[in-house]
Amino acid sequence: MNTKRISFWFTALLVLALLLVPLYAQVAAEPFAITFVSRVLVFGIAAISLNLILGFGGMVSFGHALYLGLGAYVVGIAAHHGSDNGWLQLLITVGLSAAIGALTGLVSLRTVGVAFIMITLAFAQMFYFLFVSLKQYGGDDGLSIPTRSQFGPLDLGSPLALYYTALVLLLLALLLSHRLVHARFGMVLQGARVNERRMKAMGFATTRYKLLAYVVSCVLCGLAGLLYGNLTGFAAPAYLAWTVSGEIIVMVVLGGMGTVLGPVVGALTLLVTEEILKAITEHWMLILGPLIVLVVLTAKRGIYGYMLDYDERRERRALAAGDKP
Repeated sequence: MNTKRISFWFTALLVLALLLVPLYAQVAAEPFAITFVSRVLVFGIAAISLNLILGFGGMVSFGHALYLGLGAYVVGIAAHHGSDNGWLQLLITVGLSAAIGALTGLVSLRTVGVAFIMITLAFAQMFYFLFVSLKQYGGDDGLSIPTRSQFGPLDLGSPLALYYTALVLLLLALLLSHRLVHARFGMVLQGARVNERRMKAMGFATTRYKLLAYVVSCVLCGLAGLLYGNLTGFAAPAYLAWTVSGEIIVMVVLGGMGTVLGPVVGALTLLVTEEILKAITEHWMLILGPLIVLVVLTAKRGIYGYMLDYDERRERRALAAGDKP
């Protein structure tokens, strides 16, 4: 990244601040800070996963909460049967998310636009009602998770261990997203978003690219769900609700759809704003809604996208000034 850009310094400061959160929590005697920022990191990962197909592929999935809830239920059901083996839970989460993502993707990608949105929503609702009907696992009341995932010496029951695990996974997800969208794979994906017919005429099997992106997105969101189950110590059908999918979409749009870091900025902005408004009034939703609309109208590429636009305008002005005799 160009160190003269404001977006570079913002990214560096954000990563540094995330690294120092546990130190702040210890010095200020605020253990809630670790729990809260862990939630931001988990939803940041979920937003990154959705942005991969929404921001770069143009696929508006309204059912991504399915994989968030699936990851949480894998942890919950395993713990219910006395297993806290994190590696086994990880394997099951990745396998189930990939399999369900591939099957639902094969059906959903036969459609476009509103039809795609409705089909992804329908699949998520199917699994929502499936978990509601599983009375042995709490049904509509949800399932408590008595033991957290154990990855050898790494115990996700420790808030600090969970925090740094989520932070490392977030950084890896950002790196993966950056590498994918700047590789041939990402270029084809973005080309299909702009003009899929032309990409097919050039010989690209765009459906395969979109399906692979969809499966990768589902797996990444499933991993976020695994961390979320460990964070809350609970798994409930509410995690799969369409409202959760809507929140993740808002995070992507608010931070900057089609930018690598934007979803993380969106998750941080939305969740911090929610906490501040909740402390002020119980009618915080009446204030949050217009604020989101205002940001979207004034910064069409989101908060982080606005910084990128500012950097680009400044570079163009500098280049134009340098060209003058």
